[in-house]
Amino acid sequence: MSADTTSWGSGTENQASKLIEKSKKSPFVPIGMAGFAAIVGYGLYKLRTRGNTKMSVHLIHTRVAAQTCVVGAMTLGVMYSIYKEYVVKPSEANLPK
Repeated sequence: MSADTTSWGSGTENQASKLIEKSKKSPFVPIGMAGFAAIVGYGLYKLRTRGNTKMSVHLIHTRVAAQTCVVGAMTLGVMYSIYKEYVVKPSEANLPK
């Protein structure tokens, strides 16, 4: 009962190489992930000095800020792919050969 790795690819790729390959295709994904992690880290750091603010309100504000970062990165990624597909490619097709 050995596992057949041929159906899953060469088996030489690890998670880091897959992440690097996907980040080359869409560079805004790691930016969104890093922004999300930074905002959540900052929110946890500021949790101690939130003053009279309720815990639930602080957590909601942190969640909204993190979601804004991710949605913004996704929007920039879509705009970048539209730019590559519809602005750069048509001008490459008009070049003389």
